[in-house]
Amino acid sequence: MQTTGPAIRPDAADYLTRCQAADDLRAIREQWGDLLAAIERPPAAEWPPRETRGFLDQVADSNPAQPALGRPPLTLREHPAPLNLDALDAACEVERDLFELADRIAEQAQRPVRRKLWPGQGNRTPAAVDVDDRDDPARWHYAAPTSPGSRAYGLHWAAVWIEGRVIGEDTEGDLFRPLSPRLLDEAATTARRARAQVERALNRDGRSVTLTQPCPWCSGTLTGQTHPGREPAVTCSTGEACGAPVVLDNRRRTWRGADLVGLWVAMQAKH
Repeated sequence: MQTTGPAIRPDAADYLTRCQAADDLRAIREQWGDLLAAIERPPAAEWPPRETRGFLDQVADSNPAQPALGRPPLTLREHPAPLNLDALDAACEVERDLFELADRIAEQAQRPVRRKLWPGQGNRTPAAVDVDDRDDPARWHYAAPTSPGSRAYGLHWAAVWIEGRVIGEDTEGDLFRPLSPRLLDEAATTARRARAQVERALNRDGRSVTLTQPCPWCSGTLTGQTHPGREPAVTCSTGEACGAPVVLDNRRRTWRGADLVGLWVAMQAKH
């Protein structure tokens, strides 16, 4: 399913709503593995945020943990002794909200399964379900007592499927109809709230933390920063005089992404 941008642009407000909802859904997908990993780690208030610390620990460990993606949906499996109940609660709520949103979208914007008459039987014979149409993988399949339906494929598929409906994919055929303004607003609100829950549980909701250890290169004060939708960063208060081997950002040495590994190793060496 290609999700490169909105396919429908009735007006500017509608277009912006679709763009923002699609961006929120992608952010949820991209951070979902981090949130699942956070469930299995104790809550941590110190820097780096728990998901970055896990990444750095893997760099130092020759036997990295198994990836968090591809597991059964949270709502379909048990959670023995989770170490971070806040992360588990956030993940379960986000997953449930997106599954229920997909159900409502399918109810209003997805064509019911076709039925067809058996050849030569006339109109008195009950129409049979079109099996190919019923099993179309592009459909959202509802949960039933004997089957989880599309929920079995997890949050990633739900988010991709919802994004397709939000940006108006595949409306040239008859399987999907464009979302009504009310349903589009509901989808955008749900996606925005879910993204905020994920980022809050991962300490990515915008905060600054003064690190207890000084800069390993100049003994300046280090400040960790998180911003929604952006990678965490650490800055040194010394400014250009700091000799750390990283770029200057607003005249301060700043560590982001892979550079955080070097900072982390240097801090451990000084500890």
